[in-house]
This record gives sequence, structure tokens and C-alpha cells, in this order.
Amino acid sequence: MLAHGIGSQHDLPISPFYAFAGAFTALFASFLLLGLLWSSSRFRGDRSGIALPAALQRTADAPAARAALRALGLTAALAVFAFLLLGPDDPARNPGPGAVYVLFWVGLVPASLLLGPVWGLLNPLRTLYRLLPRSLRRRPAPLPARIGQWPATVGLFGFTWLELASPDPASTTTLLIALSLYGAAHLALAARFGERWFAEGDAFEAYSALLARLSPLGRRADGILVLRNPFHGLDATPERPGLVATVCVLLGSTAYDGFSDNPSWITTLQTSPLGRTPTATLGLLASVALVATLYCLCAAATRLVSGPHPGPLTAFAHSLVPIALGYLIAHYFSLLVTEGPRTVIMALGTDNRPEPLSPLGPGGLAALQVVSVVTGHVLGVIAAHDRSVRLFPPARALAGQLPLLALMITYTLGGIALLLN
Repeated sequence: MLAHGIGSQHDLPISPFYAFAGAFTALFASFLLLGLLWSSSRFRGDRSGIALPAALQRTADAPAARAALRALGLTAALAVFAFLLLGPDDPARNPGPGAVYVLFWVGLVPASLLLGPVWGLLNPLRTLYRLLPRSLRRRPAPLPARIGQWPATVGLFGFTWLELASPDPASTTTLLIALSLYGAAHLALAARFGERWFAEGDAFEAYSALLARLSPLGRRADGILVLRNPFHGLDATPERPGLVATVCVLLGSTAYDGFSDNPSWITTLQTSPLGRTPTATLGLLASVALVATLYCLCAAATRLVSGPHPGPLTAFAHSLVPIALGYLIAHYFSLLVTEGPRTVIMALGTDNRPEPLSPLGPGGLAALQVVSVVTGHVLGVIAAHDRSVRLFPPARALAGQLPLLALMITYTLGGIALLLN
């Protein structure tokens, strides 16, 4: 099924005991080493980085370069709409669904990691907004700060629902309606609040910007394009309303995607008196709620152990970003490298489309998946430790991380169990 990640592997050739034991050991050892060797905060957020050469800076910021990227994004979007509108309603013969679910949704992960928040430059809705008559782009109203990332969170949940729980996610009609409604709603909101709305409320810009926090390319507070330690970019993640919910949607939906291939859940969907879509929707909601509940309990325990803090929920939310990235790589790497090229070949009109074959064998894929999940959690432990020694007194900083460590171990073991189910 295209929307559920082609190439899902079951019964992967790796011992569950060694996978779980290795993950636990890696997390616990990293926690102990950090406690012994890392006593003060080392990450400087958006104040760090080595400036790129001036010529490269000018090229990246040149109006012509940005106009070319906007034209590229709009052209690609129009091509996808043309495929969906004019092509057959069959994902095996129409590249439109693959372009949405594989090249766009999954492809944004490596693109944002390597190049930064690229969707902000490519977003066709921004380009369409700029093409609106001036009468429709009246003076924007101020966007209330309390809104934060909540609109983006709702949009991300809506897209993951479309992908994982809707009745026919790969239908061209479904995609045309969903994308048209999404575009119309955001253009209307941009007409009300200005172009800033896309940075604040567009789900895919928020998704790209969040993953780009771990990119070696970034901008300092003074706007200079720099090469940086990705941890500095992660440390600069704005603590805005809705940040926790956004990351929990990413984690929860990816976890549900892994669980949805379980034979017992498939049987539940087929036999539920509520019907497949309502049951899948409840399962997706439950998965996101479980991830969020565990994190909120962890934040409360951290505050109890380390002392009061004005923002215990958002203070450590950035440490969940590498965990979400690890899950995304583990679950969708196979989909991207198999269905991505086939979608491109189909779009170019070549009839000799190859069968989707992963460049990694089952053993290599299993190793990549486990390493991705464990590495994401170790990076999360490092980010949380650095934030903890900055916020709390030395005597309480390490003890305050015990709830976070327990959360990381729980997420890790759960993630590996989903991979090995």
C-alpha cells in the first residue's frame, strides 16, 4: 500500500534480545558518560556557526535564485495536479500519489537535513499568494502569539490521517480534494495575516523547519548563512505554543504506521463494528495521545525532581526532534529509495518501470532501522542533558534527567518492538 510505506519488512533477521539490550546499553552508557564528563552547557543556539564564503552568501540570497526556487516549486505542484487530474486513478500507473506521499512527504526529510528549511523557499502557496491581486493582499492583521504552531500541528495530523486512516488515501479524487481545500484555506488565512502565516501555520513548512534544526546548514541570529554543529541548531528551536504537540504528532503517527502492519491490528480493522476508517482514526489518535501523555508525565516528574521551571513542557521538547527523525528514517528509508525512483521514471513517461527493490538486503535494512532509532534517542539524551545543566543547579541537573532517560528508554524499546513485530 503506497500510503503505508512500501517495503515494510517483517521478521527481520536480527535478534530481539540483542536489539533491545544494545539499545538499553547505548542509552544508559551515554547518560552515565554525560553525567561524568558534561557539567556545563556547550550549545549556543543561533549564535554559533562558521560563516560561508561571501560569494556563496550572495548567491543563496540573490532575488534571482529565490525566484527560481519559487518557480520550481510552483511548476512541480502544477505537474502533480495535472497527473492527479488527468491521469488514471491507479497509483501503479499514475505518479501523482507517489509524488505526494514519497517524493514530497518522505523526500522532505533528507532535503531538510541537508539543505535546511527548503520548503519555505519552494512552497507554491507562497508563490500563489504573491501572485494575488494587491486588493486581496490587504494590510495583514497581527497574528496572536498564543497561536504558535497549533495550526501546523492540526495540518500535520490531517495529512497523517489522510495517509494512514482515510478510506482511499491513494485515490486521485481524494488527493485533489484534500490538496485543493488545504491550499484554499491557507491562501485565505495568508490574505488575512500576510505571508508570515506560512512560516507559522503551514504544516509542511513547520515540518521542514523542525527537521532542519539538525541540518549542518543554518542561519545565525544575525541572518548569516553558516556551517554549524547540528546540536546548536537543535538548541535554537523556538519554544512556541504547539511545539510539543507537533513533535508528538510526528512520533505518534510514525509509531502508528509501524503498528498498522501488525496482523492483529489489520484483523481489528477488518472486523471492527465501527468500520475501518473510524477504527483507524481512533488508533492514530490513541498513538499520538500515548506519546504525548508519556512526555507530559516525564516533564511533570522532571519538575518535581529538579524544582520549578516556567516552561517544563517546551524546555525539553527539542530533544524529541532527533527521536522523531530516527523513527522517520527507520520507517520510510525503504519507501524512499524504492518507490522514489519508480515514481520519477513513471512521471517521465518511461514504460520500463523497475520493481521496487531496496539497495539493502533484509539484514542491512534491519541494522539501519535499529541504528536509526537508537541514534535518534542517544542524540535526544545529549540535547536534554545540555539543556538540563543549563536550567538547573548542578546538584539537581543529573537527577532531573532520570525521568527523561526513562522516557527515552520507553520510546526506544517501543520503537524497536514495532520494527521487529
